[in-house]
Order: sequence, then C-alpha cells, then structure tokens
Amino acid sequence: MRISVLLVILCCLPAATGRAQSNKKIDPDAGYIPTVAPEDKTKKKKAEETQALALPPELPTVVVAETDRLAFQVTPLSAKGLLSQQTRDAIKGLLRSNRGPIVKLRAFVAGSGDLRRVGEIVGEMFQEKHQALPALTVVQVGALPLDGAQIEIEATEVDRKIVNPSGVAFLAAQPAASIAESLAKLKNEMQLSEALLVTCFVSSLDDQRDTQAAMSAAFPGSALDYVQMQRAPVSPPASCEATARMTKPGASSTSQVAVVSGPEVVITGIQMAFGNQDADLKLALDRLERALAAKGARFDHVVRSHFYITSARLTNRVLALQPSAGVRSAVSVEALPSLDSSFGLELIAVPDSAAAKP
Repeated sequence: MRISVLLVILCCLPAATGRAQSNKKIDPDAGYIPTVAPEDKTKKKKAEETQALALPPELPTVVVAETDRLAFQVTPLSAKGLLSQQTRDAIKGLLRSNRGPIVKLRAFVAGSGDLRRVGEIVGEMFQEKHQALPALTVVQVGALPLDGAQIEIEATEVDRKIVNPSGVAFLAAQPAASIAESLAKLKNEMQLSEALLVTCFVSSLDDQRDTQAAMSAAFPGSALDYVQMQRAPVSPPASCEATARMTKPGASSTSQVAVVSGPEVVITGIQMAFGNQDADLKLALDRLERALAAKGARFDHVVRSHFYITSARLTNRVLALQPSAGVRSAVSVEALPSLDSSFGLELIAVPDSAAAKP
C-alpha cells in the first residue's frame, strides 16, 4: 500500500515540475525556451505606416486682374543662403509689402538651383497665408547684378485702390547697342504715360555697369529690374521694356505700345514647348490659347507677348507661329524649368472683342 502511494507521487512530480518551468522566462542559453509576450499588432501597424508628403498646390495658368488697379514691385537682391532660402525670403518680403492681392510673379533665377523649387515654394507659402495662388513665370538667366544672388522676382498686384484711372500701356522691348540707347528709345515711346515697371536685359553685366544708375535717372520712382540674359554673349547687347500708367485717357496703341483702358486684363504664367519641331512649338501655343479661351480671350485679344527662347536659331520660327497681335518681346535666356524645353511664352490679353491692337 505504501509502495503504491509512493509510486503515484513520483509519477506526478515531473508533470508539475514541467508546468512550473514552462512559466519561467529563462534565457534560452540556460537550456529553457522563454515565453513570448503576445504581439502588439496595433504598434506594429503604426510602425509600418509611412507618411505621404502632400503634393504642392498647382498654380493657375491664367488669372484676371483689374486694369485700373495694377501695381508692381521688385524684390531686392540678396546673397544670403541658396535658392530655396532666397526664394522664401523674397516671397516673405512681397507678402509683407504688397498693396493688394498678388496675381502674377516673374522670377529670374541665376546659378545651379532647381528652378522647379520656386513654384513649389510659392504654392506652399501663399497657401500657408491663405492667399489666392498667383500665375508664375520662372526662367534661368546668365547672372544677376549681385554676387551670390540667385533670384529676383517681379510681382504684379491688384491695388486696393484705383491707381491707373486712364488705363495702362505695355511697351515692347527696345533692342539697342547699349542700355542708354535702349532706355532713350523706350522713353521716346512713352507718350502720355509714366513708367510703373521697367525691365532691362543685357548681354554683359560688366559692359553695362551703369545700368542701375541709367534706369534710375530715366525712370525715377518706378520699379526697376535688370538681368544678364545668358552667360554667352547675346546680340543685340541691351533691350529694355516697360509697363506704364496712362496719364491721359484716349491714347491709341502703336506698333511698339499697346494701350489698355478696358476694365480687366488676362495674365498667363509661362507655357513651355517641349522639343523643337514645328508641331512641338505649335502644341504649346494651342495649350495657351485654350487657357485664354477659358477666360473669354483669344490670341487676337493679346496685347503683350513674352517669348523666352533658349536657342537663338529658334527665334524666327517661334515668332512666325503666333498670330501677330499686340507688342512682342523675344528674350534669350539660359534655361527653363524643364531641361528639354526649347522656349516659353507668357501673354497678357483683354477678355473682350474691344482688345487694344497696335
């Protein structure tokens, strides 16, 4: 009897010992398998999730602005930081000093920065400030008149009050052998008007060192801007254009001046052409024509055309494709935001059949 009880006890001991050992968390190196805590699937799922970056807002191709409220400013040059920082600083300055909504930006970029970043930064900063997005033109030029400066921006605004009661005039670029000659030709065309914005394009900053002084003397009180077109020499070496306020009503357009007295103008950002075949060039014009049509304008309503061309041999072909309307300026530039783009075009038109025609 005692032997039977003892045998039963001995048989039960291994099972009990095994159950006790299985509950212990012991290092496997000691000969035991540790217990594993249940997997927290929620934490694992959160760890596996990746944050997708929001796409930058898409800037409009076309905007509409009131003619009698158009105003302009140019950002000061800065050598602080690289392209992204300089762009942010310039936009901050514009948003602090603007006299009303900014509807268009034209950015001249120098250096090796990515031109596409300008549009991304503009979209982000305007969206953060809950401002309507502007149309945008970005071109790369040979240089800016300050060592280390990588961007200069011209802003078109809609003033809170009427500042151009008699309308505005858009003056074509005046090619010449020097800045002084180009400014003199521009001033001669500016009858019954005063300059709001003057932009000069030069072949060499060294050869045209008096540009800033000459522009200030010719057009005091105007927003002024000048850039080197390309790093390689360009002919003719100087070309200045302007937007002016009419001082008296009733002035007529000419071959060099488009006068607009209507209530609104349609302003586009840059439309680029990809490739250099005639079909490629025409496709860019077709896209821009459709954008104008959405705002009630057509090519024969255009009052100013700006062509930015990366190869001089394309100039005549490009100009021949667009119907002749308004005043036209063709500028040689270093590059455009897309490396395979051969030229870019921006337009100003009026959204009715009473377009001012030269």
